[in-house]
Amino acid sequence: MNTNFITVLTLLTILLSSCSGTRIATMRKSKMEQLELGMSKVQVVTILGPSYSISQKEASDKDTIEVISYRNIPFDDEFYLFRFKNNKLEKWHREFQPIYKEVKP
Repeated sequence: MNTNFITVLTLLTILLSSCSGTRIATMRKSKMEQLELGMSKVQVVTILGPSYSISQKEASDKDTIEVISYRNIPFDDEFYLFRFKNNKLEKWHREFQPIYKEVKP
């Protein structure tokens, strides 16, 4: 009986951990659906959380541009870029980090 319990517990652990990636992804559909063009950076960060990186910042005579990025943890090859013009969300898009494979002769 003890062996059956351990087997069931192991299978249950494997099953639950295989499904967890979609539930713990930081860029969930429910968060992304709340975003709207024209939102301020504070509004976007309130929805998506404070764990972003500043990818670009520039200022001209009349405009300030800032691009922030979020990694879609646990999917480290996927990230989202949000472009703010004069503190208003102008656009966003998703990118994938290229995966390079070594070619052996």
